[in-house]
Amino acid sequence: MTPLKARLHALYEGDTDQVHRFRYALLAFDVATIAFVIATSFLPLAPWIVALDVALGLGVLADFLGRLTISRAPAREFLRLSTWTDVVAIVSFLAPMFVQGVGFLRILRTLRLLRTYQLLDRMRQDSVVFRRNEEAILAATNLVVFVFVMTGVVYVTQAGSNPAIGSPVDALYFTVTSLTTTGYGDITLPGPSGRLISVFVMICGVTLFFRLAQVVFRPYKVRFPCPTCGLQRHEPDAVHCKACGTTLNIPDDGAD
Repeated sequence: MTPLKARLHALYEGDTDQVHRFRYALLAFDVATIAFVIATSFLPLAPWIVALDVALGLGVLADFLGRLTISRAPAREFLRLSTWTDVVAIVSFLAPMFVQGVGFLRILRTLRLLRTYQLLDRMRQDSVVFRRNEEAILAATNLVVFVFVMTGVVYVTQAGSNPAIGSPVDALYFTVTSLTTTGYGDITLPGPSGRLISVFVMICGVTLFFRLAQVVFRPYKVRFPCPTCGLQRHEPDAVHCKACGTTLNIPDDGAD
C-alpha cells in the first residue's frame, strides 16, 4: 500500500479523533454545498456562481477519487447508486451551464454521507440532541432531499417546453402543491408525459411525503437500549421490550 493510499484509508476508515474531525469536515462541506445549491438554484447563472460551482465540484471530485483509491474493487463501486449520484454531482458542478436542472441531484450527497455508519455512530456519541432526535433529523433530511429531487425531475423535464415552469421556483411550487395534494391548479403539466409525471408526484406524496413529515413532527420510534437484549428502538409508549419482554423505563416528558 502506497503512503498516499494508506493515509486516505486511515482518514476514511480509521477511528481516531483526527479521522472524526475529517468526517465532520466532510459533513460540513456537504451541508454548505447543499445550502449553496438551494440558494443559487433560484438565481440567474452568474460568473461568480459558475466559479463557485467549479470550486465545489473539484472538492467533490477529490472526495470521490479518495473513496475510489481506497476501494478494494474500484470497478464494483460503479454498481452502486451512490457512486453514480456522485458522478452526476461532479458533472453538474463542473458543467453547470449544460446540466443545470440535474444539479438538484447534488443534494443526495448529504443523504449518502448521513447514511455512513461511522459518522452516525460518532454523532450519537458526541451530540445529545442528535441521539435523542436521530429519527426526526434523518427523516427531515430525507424529506428535504425528496422534495428537491422531485423538483429537479419536474424542472428538467418541463423547462423550455412548459411556459408555466419558467424557473426552479415554479417547479418547487408545483412539486410541493402536488406532494401535499393541495393542487391549486394554476400550474399544470400538459401532455401525456406531463400527466404521468403529475401522477407519479402525487402518488409519492400520498405514500412517502406524509410519512416522512409525520416522522419529523412525531417520531414513530424512540432510541432507548434494552438493558437485557440491547434492542435500540421502541415505540414511544412501550412498557416492555418487544424482543425479550424486559420492562423498559423510557424517559417521557409526560406530553400526549
